Amino acid sequence: MLSNKAKYGLKALIHLAGAEGQCLAGDMAAQNNIPRKFLDAILLELRNAGILNSKKGKGGGYHLARPADKITVGQIIRILDGPLAPIACASRTAYQRCNDCPDEDACAIRDLMLDVRDAMALILDRTSIASLRGRGGRSAQILR
Repeated sequence: MLSNKAKYGLKALIHLAGAEGQCLAGDMAAQNNIPRKFLDAILLELRNAGILNSKKGKGGGYHLARPADKITVGQIIRILDGPLAPIACASRTAYQRCNDCPDEDACAIRDLMLDVRDAMALILDRTSIASLRGRGGRSAQILR
């Protein structure tokens, strides 16, 4: 499940992708209904990871460190939430063997979670912040 931290981080990045020039954290927080102190911590984390640049003083604020089409949703989720894998033994970046698993290679649950991780990574790593700007507004559809 996507944390509020990652959701708010993505909202802030979508905001910055559509902005001309610098954006103030307070403006981003107000326009996107994000708690200001929480957003400040998220922006700092994204800046430390090289996703954002910031400038202090008059005319200052935040801006993307590289083009929005070069920043993926998968990168942001990994920065803010950690590995994409639903369980540790299916993670590529934070692998940990399960204590109660006698044979990892024969584990049906791990095998399924590897598929889940791969499917999620495929979608999230191919989706850029720029492409998110054109999404949303999906109307309710009747399921058939």
